Amino acid sequence: MSDADLEDIRKGRLAQLQQQQASRGPGADGQDDQRKQQEAEARASILSQILHPEAADRLGRIRIVKESRATDVENRLIMLARSGQLRAKVTEEQLKELLGAVAENNERDGTAGGKIVVSRRKGGWDEDDDDLLDL
Repeated sequence: MSDADLEDIRKGRLAQLQQQQASRGPGADGQDDQRKQQEAEARASILSQILHPEAADRLGRIRIVKESRATDVENRLIMLARSGQLRAKVTEEQLKELLGAVAENNERDGTAGGKIVVSRRKGGWDEDDDDLLDL
């Protein structure tokens, strides 16, 4: 492909993106932000209704360390609440059990992501290491 062809493709793509942006309208980003904020408020409201304060504190600390794990736990709690399986507020001990179940699920699915693998060289000296003895 020549430079002229690439430039034509870039111009066409830019025009396409501008057209899509214009069709979305100027308020579309604000609507997305507003929708996300409403969803976050709804989640917070549901969680405040189903969690004891100690459990909510623990979930907040978990969010600081690992947001994906906290989101998984929140999703599971909300699902249990909507299906009517929660009869009382979730205590800190019950939250710990749920965290263990989520961690076990992630390990089983292979999505743990927290594993660190250290591979060390087997063997002694390299040829380059002999230079250090000459010092």
